Amino acid sequence: MTTKKIELQFENEQGRVVRFSLNYPEEPVDPELVKEVMDEIIEQDVFKTSGGKLVAKRRARVIEQTVEEIF
Repeated sequence: MTTKKIELQFENEQGRVVRFSLNYPEEPVDPELVKEVMDEIIEQDVFKTSGGKLVAKRRARVIEQTVEEIF
């Protein structure tokens, strides 16, 4: 079974990386739309972290994982 997720990485006020993963991204993934959504998440202050507010985008990536059941 193969699954895909999109991982959004942000930096918080303490400089730590914060990751959010969403399963089953709409394909093909539109990089410009992802950037806009990440900017909106930062602007709207949607998530709080132990290290403070999200202040910058780090990167976004699609992760594809294949799991093969043995038994």
